Amino acid sequence: MSSGSLRPMMARDRASAALGMVVERDEPGESVVSMTVRDDMTNGFAITHGGLVFALADTAFAIACNEDERVTVAAGADITFLKSTRAGQTLTARAVRRTVVGRNGVYDVTVTDETGDVVAEFRGRSLTTNRAAAGHDGNAG
Repeated sequence: MSSGSLRPMMARDRASAALGMVVERDEPGESVVSMTVRDDMTNGFAITHGGLVFALADTAFAIACNEDERVTVAAGADITFLKSTRAGQTLTARAVRRTVVGRNGVYDVTVTDETGDVVAEFRGRSLTTNRAAAGHDGNAG
């Protein structure tokens, strides 16, 4: 993860950190996260493993949908892979809130490569819980 001021949720996210994700934007309902594809992130065809493209989009989604002191989790997500990438390329996931009704939200994430070409489109569905996020009430979230 990038250094600097990260929300407790992301400061504790060891999976995203292990993948080298960098949070570039963190605003209510919107986020941008990037990741450089390493050799160990490729599959048997020497292209970026789809699960890791999903992980990048999912991290951007998580940041965008956790907009206040309540813990918001994924209720489901779908991804469409549109272009393959390889080691050495940088992927950027841009998440944006589409709608929130009650405790349910819909967020779209576009993953692009360093040239701006769309690599994948992800739609996440969120559910806001009654739990307070860590740092808001002293609990671990």
